[in-house]
Amino acid sequence: MANLTRRQLYRAALAPAILKHAGALQPPPNLLFLISDDHAGYAMGCAGDRHAVTPNLDRLAAEGVRFSHAYCNSPVCTPSRQSLLTGLMPCAAGVTRLPTPLATDKLTLSAHLKKAGYSTGVFGKMHLHRKAESGVFGFDVMMTEDELEREWRRDVPGSPVPEAIRTQTLPWRPLKDHAREWLNAACLPYPRRDAEMLSTYAVHRAGQFLEAHAGRPFALWLSLVEPHSPFDFPIEDRGRFDPKSFQPPKPGPEDAWQIPLCFADLTEDEKRGIAAAYYTSVHFLDRNIGRMLARLAELGLEENTLVVYVGDNGYCLGEHGRIEKHCGFEPAIHVPLLMRMKGRIGPGVRGEFAEMLDIGPTLLDMLNVAPIPGQQGISLRPCLEGRPHPEARTHIVSEYPENEEVYVRTRKWKLIHVSGKRERRDGLVAAQAKPGRRVLLFDLEADPGEQRNVAGRHPDVVRQLQQLALQRFRSVHPDAGAEPRGLALEEALEYYLPPRDEPGRA
Repeated sequence: MANLTRRQLYRAALAPAILKHAGALQPPPNLLFLISDDHAGYAMGCAGDRHAVTPNLDRLAAEGVRFSHAYCNSPVCTPSRQSLLTGLMPCAAGVTRLPTPLATDKLTLSAHLKKAGYSTGVFGKMHLHRKAESGVFGFDVMMTEDELEREWRRDVPGSPVPEAIRTQTLPWRPLKDHAREWLNAACLPYPRRDAEMLSTYAVHRAGQFLEAHAGRPFALWLSLVEPHSPFDFPIEDRGRFDPKSFQPPKPGPEDAWQIPLCFADLTEDEKRGIAAAYYTSVHFLDRNIGRMLARLAELGLEENTLVVYVGDNGYCLGEHGRIEKHCGFEPAIHVPLLMRMKGRIGPGVRGEFAEMLDIGPTLLDMLNVAPIPGQQGISLRPCLEGRPHPEARTHIVSEYPENEEVYVRTRKWKLIHVSGKRERRDGLVAAQAKPGRRVLLFDLEADPGEQRNVAGRHPDVVRQLQQLALQRFRSVHPDAGAEPRGLALEEALEYYLPPRDEPGRA
């Protein structure tokens, strides 16, 4: 039989998807996909965080399944989100850098669901880096960053803030102003009230979509900007957390080479204020998640709707001297992942490894829609139905080509491999512009804080994990066929690390 293209296979797969729905005795399940920005996997009450005040996410977790070991496939917004939307590793999706737009000919989860008969909509930050238009990536209704903000400013002009209330200085200028400013070390609110905030407006518009599409199967994405820096929250939430209740983590004994210079002179009090601002923003995020879930229930839709909640990547709050993501340490790649479908899921906590690549295959499986041809994740449906997973992952792989890094995590070990050949272009320059190859290995059982590099003591483990990373790249990378022959293991691995989506790169 002649080889079929991915798109031809895709078209062939749609017919059984629609037939499954046509023969169903009840309406097809709906999808509500909730995604946040920089919400670390540890920052929820249900994850055991004593600081986090997240009653709505905690309730969602209690009513469904929380994956305790979920990981993003890239610790930066754009690659992570487009990997999730396409079901491909970032390098395979062609998006590994923050400014890269997703090509419009890429097959997406939203387009697949539209072809299967779903009404589709998206509201909020998606990092697609292109004008929102109906039909792009399969979205019937598309109100992403620019369009949402324009309509928000038109519809919700905001009311005056009393002079006695100190608020953030606008505009926000990350990596231009001092870090204490763009990381909101003073823990200041955005100069608006709760009802006037952008995310509150996004929830309102998403609720309107639900009302308009309540009589037919829908797939709705709601993407909120919190808790991304400067950790916005409304004036009503000021003072919610006492900065003095936070203890900033200390960098490890081997961290100096990789700490971005922009964080070097932050004081301990400023770090406490940053943490307080972050957790206040998480609290505001949680309140809007609650509003969206309440609207779903008010419309009588929660019984037949699969709800997915995920953060696009994690976030360090001082660990290893970093207050951001863009690295492979545990807080930066561990993400929250919750799924609820009343009567069909959970409740419970599952400890199997889950990559964000697995979310698309899982929700399609739960919606009884045929899989996208060529998807690179696995369905987690057995975990949602309380069964052992016959193909549970033994490890996860995440990549950050912008700085030529790859990460592999098993139950016991974490590998961070950095080529060290590329000067950082993400604004997070350390003391050494090109530090040279760095191979870090952490024993997570003995050293969960990743403080002691034991690569020199376990060369066999390092080699094993490097082989796992190389196997992943060889199975998914579009340039795998051009890998030069005769390379040593580390050289072969580093062939795949540079970004191919950089302007001017052939």
